[in-house]
Amino acid sequence: MSLSDKLTSLMARPGGDNAQRDDVPWWMRYAGRGVGTFGGFLAIILGLINCLSIVLLNISCLIAGIWQMLAGFVVIVCEAPCCCFFVDYVQTLSDKVETRPYWNKAVLYIALAIPPFCLCFLSMSTWFGSGLIFATGIIYGMMALGKKASIDDMRTSAANLEAGVGQPTTATRANLVTNEQPISYTGAPRH
Repeated sequence: MSLSDKLTSLMARPGGDNAQRDDVPWWMRYAGRGVGTFGGFLAIILGLINCLSIVLLNISCLIAGIWQMLAGFVVIVCEAPCCCFFVDYVQTLSDKVETRPYWNKAVLYIALAIPPFCLCFLSMSTWFGSGLIFATGIIYGMMALGKKASIDDMRTSAANLEAGVGQPTTATRANLVTNEQPISYTGAPRH
């Protein structure tokens, strides 16, 4: 058993499907899970520090801190449900999120990370806490894009496009340009 197989079996979700779903590299899956878990914990801690801005009567940073702590908890629930075993519904929620495509996770994490930036932009705790959640969303977005084609496939595709092979026969854009009418100004109607 290789080292990567041992790590895969250790990081596997209990009761989950241990087969790989697609051709995403193993290091990218671990990067998403690791940055998400670390970023979730850091977002909770730094969100608490953000909440201490109530002493300075900065309400927007207080709201950003609360949002950041909730976002960190959601990310931990999705990425490392073993850390939240004390909540009953965590495993079922985590399983539902795990069955969704990667772009859904990317949109969720990016949407969770943006509001604290809008509320408390100048706080470094917002930049580090929500920034790691945003980075997790970016990693899952890259996973959703999939594997890049080989250099031979890209060369063949480029050569076919240059030769005119494989282009659609009815291009919507070309049809719109050939039917274009000149714009004229007739002026206001006379009474």
